[in-house]
Amino acid sequence: MSDSMAIAQSFAAMQAASTQQALRTEMLRQQTQGDQAIVALLQQSAEQMQAVLPAGQGQTVDITA
Repeated sequence: MSDSMAIAQSFAAMQAASTQQALRTEMLRQQTQGDQAIVALLQQSAEQMQAVLPAGQGQTVDITA
């Protein structure tokens, strides 16, 4: 194999690895955004539930019941 072919193959492999890393990074970024959205929804739901409960309710759990 000629040197130019080896260089071309090496370059192609490096480009493929770089592309895979970029895709992994983007997938993690999107997953993080999705996780943050879920946390925000859960927090909002918890706040709304506390607003609906009568005073003193939802603060403690009676484990003897």
